[in-house]
Formats: sequence, structure tokens, C-alpha cells
Amino acid sequence: MILIADDDNAIRLSLSMLLCKAGYEVKAVATPSDIVAAVRAAAPQLVLLDMNFSHATSGDEGLTLLRQIKVFHPSVPVILITAWGSIPLAVEGVQAGAFDFITKPWDNRMLLNRVATALELTRSTAPGDFDRSRIIGESPALMRVLDNISRVAATDAPVLIMGENGTGKELIAETLHANSRRRAAPFVKVNLGGISRSLFESEMFGHRKGAFTGATADREGRFSLADKGTIFLDEIGELDVNSQVKLLRVLQEHSFEMLGDSRTRNVDIRVVCATNANLAAMVAERTFREDLFYRINLITVTLPPLRERREDIAPLVEHFTKQWCAANHASRRTVARDAIAALKRMPFPGNIRELKNLVERTILISQNDVLHAEDFENAAALSPAPAPVAAMPYGNLEDIELAAVKDALKRSGGNLSQAAAILGITRQSLYRRMEKYHITS
Repeated sequence: MILIADDDNAIRLSLSMLLCKAGYEVKAVATPSDIVAAVRAAAPQLVLLDMNFSHATSGDEGLTLLRQIKVFHPSVPVILITAWGSIPLAVEGVQAGAFDFITKPWDNRMLLNRVATALELTRSTAPGDFDRSRIIGESPALMRVLDNISRVAATDAPVLIMGENGTGKELIAETLHANSRRRAAPFVKVNLGGISRSLFESEMFGHRKGAFTGATADREGRFSLADKGTIFLDEIGELDVNSQVKLLRVLQEHSFEMLGDSRTRNVDIRVVCATNANLAAMVAERTFREDLFYRINLITVTLPPLRERREDIAPLVEHFTKQWCAANHASRRTVARDAIAALKRMPFPGNIRELKNLVERTILISQNDVLHAEDFENAAALSPAPAPVAAMPYGNLEDIELAAVKDALKRSGGNLSQAAAILGITRQSLYRRMEKYHITS
């Protein structure tokens, strides 16, 4: 049974007719108390939950109901229904455990696709031989991520991996591929932030000899190389709008033409994307296409920063220490308890990547077989990054940057385009800084 929870009678009726016609059993309720009563009585297969009730516009009531549903039935997928202007709040809902969200007015085919996928993934159990050997840690935050990807890995559903720099997005993408039915086929990584607009088509679709000046031989594109496998599109938030149009066509039709060749080529791929940017905000700013956004984020996996999974610092440090010593044929090093305690107090804005670099730097400069807090502090002082200080979330340079971003946003009245112009950076760069400092407006 699918539970529809919305105080708008027209929406309840419309969704009920659509889902019943598709063969689903449906129950519709209108008030928060009815929702709670319904999920208490029996676990629905899926919940379609409006975020605003009684003409409220904040969405807080919807988030509260989401959390209550998850208390009663943690595994029940919840798809949020939200107005376009509340997308940032819907993203917060996804981070709080919602399966996905749709915006009003919705596309019926897309909605049914989301419902079918949610039900399919809920019915499927994580495979017993799920390989997570390269992922280090046991924190609750990490376990939630692994539970999600274990359910998604066996499907061909497109996945969007979100998270700050250094959180391990590429490793998660590799793990998805390694546990998929495509594991024996290629895993092709593409850093879209490193491909210029003029070379996008050549890099992604390939070209024939003579297609343009300098094309001295035929070249296969990344999509051809990924055929039957997985293509990992990293830094997708860096892609310019014109290139987004070209990418969207391939993702929709699974076909493309090489430059200099009119023959259409079909490709069988699974798409996994990653970004540290706020794509929903970019859609609102019209710097990222809405149709592409919905095409790539059927399943969203949000990686927690290291500061939210500090329980994993000790096993990560042990792993990086053993890994470095083995690779460099060095004598075994151990890490003292005082060092682990000190590391857990550090902010690590660069996340796991920063921790790994610090461990390796410490081993290089220390002459001790047992590494103490002082050894890591000495190594941190040699880092080009701000020295970690437990009492401060950022270093001096970060404080200056944070103040500049806030001042530009204030002067522009919250207009992101104007704020970026004041700072002399692109809107994408501004988004990254806002995410880094958790600035929401």
C-alpha cells in the first residue's frame, strides 16, 4: 500500500488516480495526525509526503513528519512533495532519510518512475557478498551510506554522489561499480571540471580523423570506452550550460555521434555523477539545467564530512599508516592514543584526503616508531593548509574569506550572481565557498 499524505484534496485525488491506474493499492490522508495514525497502524510500502500542511510554507512540519515515519518504520521509502521554492528544504529532507523528492507540478511519468524505483530498491536486499573492503570505518553515518549503496549497486539506477571535497566520492563510485552486474566491464572516470568547453564533444564522444584542425587520427570518446560498463562523471557542477545540453541527450537517448561522423552510435552504460556543489541552488540560478538535474539524481547518496564521522578517524589513521609503510618498505609504525585523541579534535576541512596527507607527512618527518600527538602537530605546522586548532573552525585565511563572502552577499542583497561579481569569482566558485562555510543565504 502506498500512503499519500497531502492536505490538498485535488492533489490527493490526482495522485490516487494516477497510482491506482498504474496498479498500486493506495490510501490517502489529509492531516498530520492521520499520517501518524496510519503509519502506526501498519507499515506502508511507500509514503508520498507533502512538506507543507495547513497553508504553512516553512516545510518544518513535513520534516517533523518524515522523522516520525522513520522512527516507526526506518526502511519505508518516503518521497517528499514540495513546491519549487522549497527545494533546499527538500534536499535537507533527503539528508534526513527521505528517498527522494518531486516538485509541483510533477511529470506523471517521472513520478511513476521514482515510485517504481523506490519500491524495487526496498524489495531488494543487500547482496551477502557486497564488497566494501576499500571503505574504512564503522560510524553510523558511514553505515547509512553503505546501506544505501548496497541496495542501489545491483540496479542500473543513475546515482548522484554529493559531498565535500575529500570525502571519498570517487571511492563510493568505484564500490558501486564493483558490486554491480557491470563489474567485469570498464569503469571510466571523467573529471568534467578539467575538460574545456571546446574539447567537450571530442573528449566525451570521440572524433574522426580530420574532423577539426589537429585531429590527426580517429579517437574513441569516453562514452564509447564505457560501453557495457559505468561512466563516472566527477565535478558535474562545473559543466557549462551548452555542454549540459549535449550530455543530457546522451543520458536520455543512450546514443551520440562522433565529431566528423554522422552515424549514430548506441551505448549501454550506467551513469554515476559526483559534485561538491549545490546543484539545486544552481538550478534555481539557471546555471544548471533542471532536466539534467532530474536525469542524474534518481538516487542521491550524500557523504558525511569527516567531522561528522570522527569515530572513523582511528581506523583510517591505522589504515593509512600501514598502507604507507608497506608501499615504502618502511618499518612498522604505531599511533599512540594521545595522537588519536588530538586528531579527533582537529576540524579537517579537507576531510579524509587531508587526514591521509597528514598521516603520510607525519611518518616522513618523524623518527619515532610510535607516533604521538606532538609528531602530528609538528607535521601539521608544515602543511600549506591552516594548522588544525580545536577551538577554531577555520584558520586566519579562512576567516578572511568567510568574512568577504558574507560581506558580498550582504551588499548584493543575497543575489548570488552579483555577490560572485563583487568577489571576482564564478557563481560555481561562490557555491563551493558557501557550502564550505555552511552559508545558506
